[in-house]
Amino acid sequence: MSAKEFLGNGIRYTIRSAIINDAQELSELRVQIDGETENLDREKGEDYLDPQAFEQVIVRDTEGKRNLFLVAEVDHRIVGFSRCQGNELKRFSHQAEFGVCVLKEFWGHGIGKKLLKETISWSESADIKKLTLKVLETNEKAIQLYERNGFETEGVLKKDKILSDGKYYNTVLMARFKG
Repeated sequence: MSAKEFLGNGIRYTIRSAIINDAQELSELRVQIDGETENLDREKGEDYLDPQAFEQVIVRDTEGKRNLFLVAEVDHRIVGFSRCQGNELKRFSHQAEFGVCVLKEFWGHGIGKKLLKETISWSESADIKKLTLKVLETNEKAIQLYERNGFETEGVLKKDKILSDGKYYNTVLMARFKG
């Protein structure tokens, strides 16, 4: 995807496809974002991807027709990213899974929303019939955003995650269908 500029709540930002030169910054960013919220699957530092691993992901996503890796930049600094990963198995080739994360200091500027919209646009042009995602049940703003963009709840994984308060939480499975 070629770079597109946006303005959201006083901030100018760019969304573009990830490139290999982003690997170092993405590796550091992922660790930071994981430590800022419990809405994601990992705690800070878990399932660490070093820059070389990110390079491999970027190459695979760039070459794969059913994958998309986007970054959001403010003043040439990556502040968020999203990935859409398709499935090469024939029986599942009509679908892809989406995930998004944005640095907490940039929440409220529409960056996550634009990453989602760009992914939806791409998925339609890539003939993805089913776009799926998982969201923590307490992340009500995200659930509302997904619903406003055509996603519906498909199911709930009960007591799927244990958070820092020691309690179990459900994961909501959502999907957006085309055609």
